Amino acid sequence: MSGGPPDWLARARQTLIVEAESIRALEARLGPAFVEAVDRLFACRGRAIVTGMGKSGLVGRKIAATLTSTGTPSVYLHPAEGVHGDAGLAIKGDVVIALSKSGETGELLQLLGLFKRFDLPVVALVGEPSSTLARHADVVLDCSIAEEACPHDLTPTASSAAMLAMGDALAMALLTRRDFQPEDFAVFHPGGSLGKRLLLTVADVMVTGDDVPSVPIAATMREAIVEMAHKRGTVPVVDEDRRVVGVVTNGDLMRLMEGTEHVFPIPVRNVMSKDPKTIAAGTLAATAINQMENHGIVALPVVDADGRLEGIVHLHDCMRAGVV
Repeated sequence: MSGGPPDWLARARQTLIVEAESIRALEARLGPAFVEAVDRLFACRGRAIVTGMGKSGLVGRKIAATLTSTGTPSVYLHPAEGVHGDAGLAIKGDVVIALSKSGETGELLQLLGLFKRFDLPVVALVGEPSSTLARHADVVLDCSIAEEACPHDLTPTASSAAMLAMGDALAMALLTRRDFQPEDFAVFHPGGSLGKRLLLTVADVMVTGDDVPSVPIAATMREAIVEMAHKRGTVPVVDEDRRVVGVVTNGDLMRLMEGTEHVFPIPVRNVMSKDPKTIAAGTLAATAINQMENHGIVALPVVDADGRLEGIVHLHDCMRAGVV
């Protein structure tokens, strides 16, 4: 290739620039109107009815799916079908999210009367804040753009990206306000690799029984090293009631050997980490991975409500099970 990139490659790059700038401009508009939209959706006792025509409708379908999977029950309503009977799915207690670049979509405006009849709040994502839809909506989220990425200003590109991003912002704000956790997310994603990753608990992947390493608090490093050699590294140290009071890791052993010639007779209590990170068997395996990564460790002792050793979970076992 000579003489610079071809026109089509330059256009592709310009498309990404225009869409990114259109999305970036939305951040400054997240003010009182956005807060009110989140308030209304959070307080909604029914569902979010998402509606829009054409490309806005396709974006609306994705927004409805994202809201539903993150704790805000939602359904998409096609405006053309809505004015021919399907608007009956909207009931008192719902909140409407209406999408339109122009704010003058005929079928959408026809639905407004029905929404008002049922006293349904309307949150409008519009590209024209002074449009008919915006004037009759209860909350207006300005999704206007400086330009489309399409050189002919015909194909919705930046406008669709901006609406999609605003919908994601709503969903993530609601997710945070609802304190929606990975355990909640797993309920809505039970199938496929995502469901597998989220639904597996520590109990599903941990080592139990005779394969669990441990040494008593009165042990020497000789005993701990034997456990390390036979049972993969991290060794929990337990008291007479099997409560975990410390751990000895390969790292602890390496540091000890660097400064000490005769390590076998040293009491394990002098070497162990006295504030060990532990986890419960019912915790999601994804959470265990997060804790191990945050603390730079490769295994966690699994304990019961009283701190007694039940097993041990290794990072590699989680990976083998498909959690990551």
